[in-house]
Amino acid sequence: MLSNELKNAYQSMGIGPEVLDFCSEGLQDLEERFKEIDKVAEFNQMKVIKAMQENRLSDIHFAATTGYGYNDMGRETLEKIYADVFKTEDALVRPQLISGTHALNIALSGNLRPGDGILSPVGKPYDTLEGVIGITPSKGSLSEYGITYSQVDLLSDGGFDWEGIKEALKDHIRLVTIQRSKGYLTRPTLSVKRIGELISFIKKLRPDVICMVDNCYGEFVDIVEPTQVGADLCVGSLIKNPGGGLAPIGGYIVGKREYVENAAFRLTAPGLGKEVGATLGVTAPLLQGLFLAPQVVSGALKGAIYAANIYERLGYSVLPNSHEDRFDIIQAVTLNSASAVIAFCKGIQAAAPVDSFVTPEPWAMPGYNCDVIMAAGAFIQGSSIELSADAPIKPPYTVFFQGGLTWHHAKYGIIMSVQKLYEAELLKI
Repeated sequence: MLSNELKNAYQSMGIGPEVLDFCSEGLQDLEERFKEIDKVAEFNQMKVIKAMQENRLSDIHFAATTGYGYNDMGRETLEKIYADVFKTEDALVRPQLISGTHALNIALSGNLRPGDGILSPVGKPYDTLEGVIGITPSKGSLSEYGITYSQVDLLSDGGFDWEGIKEALKDHIRLVTIQRSKGYLTRPTLSVKRIGELISFIKKLRPDVICMVDNCYGEFVDIVEPTQVGADLCVGSLIKNPGGGLAPIGGYIVGKREYVENAAFRLTAPGLGKEVGATLGVTAPLLQGLFLAPQVVSGALKGAIYAANIYERLGYSVLPNSHEDRFDIIQAVTLNSASAVIAFCKGIQAAAPVDSFVTPEPWAMPGYNCDVIMAAGAFIQGSSIELSADAPIKPPYTVFFQGGLTWHHAKYGIIMSVQKLYEAELLKI
């Protein structure tokens, strides 16, 4: 039960009593799941602290470098810490990697050569990667350099098409890319365990193939990462989970030293690689964000479970459902109409600490094949570990909710999304 003081606080923030009462029901039923999330966060917190201690992190490592960035001790220590956290030989963690898509492009283009092939055994990649690969014709795409792409879709039940993968694993395939999260698809997110099973199957057939995992939205959701179950490379964005909401920019590539170095030569220049790259004073927030990340991710996971619980009770289709295990921080809710998607996103925006007065509208975002609406009143532009929601404006009109630097902010955002739908008479309570 909410106290009168808390009820008054919510109502002063624009939440009506009918919506608040509905959204307050059943919270006690989530307590056991929240306890399990806290256990994972505690384990990952110890893992991160251990990596920082063993690499003798000191305030001297927070000093800014400029220009070429030669002998940047902070940068080198940051990358050693990431390598230890992900249990890998090497890491490339740079503010010059501007997004997850950019990091994936660097990892792919650094390790592939003309005539090589890419295989996705989990269906179509995220929309913005289509231009990188050349599925959507784009200047500078991998296809323009003679690198081919093929995919094997998941089965209707979300399982792997083992025979299809075996058939598609031709001699020219150099790299297999595995997207952990669902993107704008209504398929299950892959658990680390399932990723490990897929990699094991591929390696038995082709031990020479590079297995790369797009780890976006999945970091610190489990106590193990894909690099601990056979992934040769793991790639992600620092303005998602591992940046903890403090990283102002950046991406990471972790894995086997040879493949990380190849990526570094693509990011900077052949012959330079990891030896250059000024950090410009962002090393401290990158490290402090990593320190906070396990707890921040736990709050986002609680918010995702709460959202599934609320919208399932309202009669909407949700993925994952309110009882399934979680393998990333994203919650998909199918709202069945463009107007409902827009109202949901207006609620998320209205709950933000930044730009709460702004009204999100669908628009033709670069890299997408339809109008997209994004709600993100964030301290860091585009930071989807902060409270955010986005959706392609096309059937079945599914919105993808994620983030919340704290559980309580995620909770408020979800309640406000219900409030906006209720005010627009798009749902009944």
